Amino acid sequence: MDINAVQENIIEEFSSFEDWMDKYAYLIELGNNLDTFPEEHRKDENLIEGCQSKVWFHAEYKDDKIYFYADSDAIITKGIASLLIRVLSGRTPQEIIDADLFFIEKIGLQQHLSPTRANGLLAMIKQLKYYAMAYKSMGK
Repeated sequence: MDINAVQENIIEEFSSFEDWMDKYAYLIELGNNLDTFPEEHRKDENLIEGCQSKVWFHAEYKDDKIYFYADSDAIITKGIASLLIRVLSGRTPQEIIDADLFFIEKIGLQQHLSPTRANGLLAMIKQLKYYAMAYKSMGK
């Protein structure tokens, strides 16, 4: 499934909820379902700068694709990270660089986040794209 199809699925899932309390509950559920984040990756260089809470992202390059892993000490932020992983993990560096993450606006996420969380979301996206640019520049 390509990036846009995954985003359309996310939009459809969120459209089934009436209000934002239900959407937040779903985000929390998604975050709770994230794969366990290995303790050895919980280090300062994997922290996302610009986030109010602590958010760690780790990237691995295998078979011409980048796989992301994340964790956060904030449950909603962890859910947001899980959505980004769902859309971008397992993609080539170029797919990640070119990705237009339209699902964020379509589900109303950015409008329903506090300014500091919205900044954190942008910082997470920027970091994932930086990982992609770094792997691409290394000829991977």
